[in-house]
Amino acid sequence: MNKMTSIERIGNILRRRPVDRIGVFEHFWGDTHKKWSSEGHLPEGVSLEDHFGFDLQLCWPFNLVGKLDYQAETIEETEETILQRDGNGAVLRRHKLHDSTPEHVDFLVKDRAGWDEHVKPFLTPDRKRINFEAYRDAKKLAAEKQRFFCWSGVGVFECMHPVCGHQEMLMAMLTDPEWVKDMVDTYAQLSADLMEILFAEEGWPDGIWFYEDLGLKARPFISLDMYREFIQAGHRKQIAICAAKGLPVIMHSCGFVEPLVPGMIESGVDCLQVIEVKAGMDLLRLHADYGDRLSFIGGMDVRVLYTNNRAIIERELVGKIPEVKRHYGYVLHSDHSIPDQVEYDSYRYFVERGLELGTY
Repeated sequence: MNKMTSIERIGNILRRRPVDRIGVFEHFWGDTHKKWSSEGHLPEGVSLEDHFGFDLQLCWPFNLVGKLDYQAETIEETEETILQRDGNGAVLRRHKLHDSTPEHVDFLVKDRAGWDEHVKPFLTPDRKRINFEAYRDAKKLAAEKQRFFCWSGVGVFECMHPVCGHQEMLMAMLTDPEWVKDMVDTYAQLSADLMEILFAEEGWPDGIWFYEDLGLKARPFISLDMYREFIQAGHRKQIAICAAKGLPVIMHSCGFVEPLVPGMIESGVDCLQVIEVKAGMDLLRLHADYGDRLSFIGGMDVRVLYTNNRAIIERELVGKIPEVKRHYGYVLHSDHSIPDQVEYDSYRYFVERGLELGTY
């Protein structure tokens, strides 16, 4: 087959149609980019997408925080961390010296009354929630580079827990299910309204990428039945606007989410990312069970890259790529993102050897 553009390649991969090779894409911790740049591996002004020849480009243009104009309130600050209250009323501790997931300390919203008072009234489709310029620039750049361009944002599960915390959200599914359903519907409608505004003015992307961390280690946060009861309606509403234009939908989730995959497919998801091995996800098993209906991005154990050992990296690639490329539905990516423990030469070998194995 002749060489395809990234737009053609990813478009076919997400629909499991013949391609010239598997795709390639990646997420990195900011510390990694800084380290590789300081070591002289990344020329100044050259993006990671250009440097490694990635097939996708993303843009995250929406702000779904409750109070848009709220100025973060600093509660405590040390040399290493800062504790702040954000526009959702959530108190989060962030590390100042390196990239990390913030610690959830407290939440103003602890029940439906708090939601109705402090957050819901502010969740309107205000144009200020949309970074039109960032979307416009990213879309233009992707077109110039012939990369597959995805609007990216969060799913409804990922909208709720920053407001009230995982514990309150999950307990409310038992104690006040109508509150959870109201949050799901509110965020799904807000996302859909903002998409309509943005895409009507700036044009449609090539695809949609939702971030939605539904899993823990060895188990999801909720069962498949609970997914169908609480989350699926929101996903369907968010996805419907994309499906109407024939846009493929990628769903990211860290953690073990295999039991939820049938529900995701029902919701209209075309591709699952990131397939976290250390949480119990198995790319080969998922491919065997769903490879005719679902494409995959990721599933390569990032801990293998930590070793910076080419023989071990080779074993990971050879053990998976020949199988998962069979249905034409695979994009090479780690099972999380690349930290600064991974040496530049190790990652470059991962990409180059992976694409060699993934060429048809």
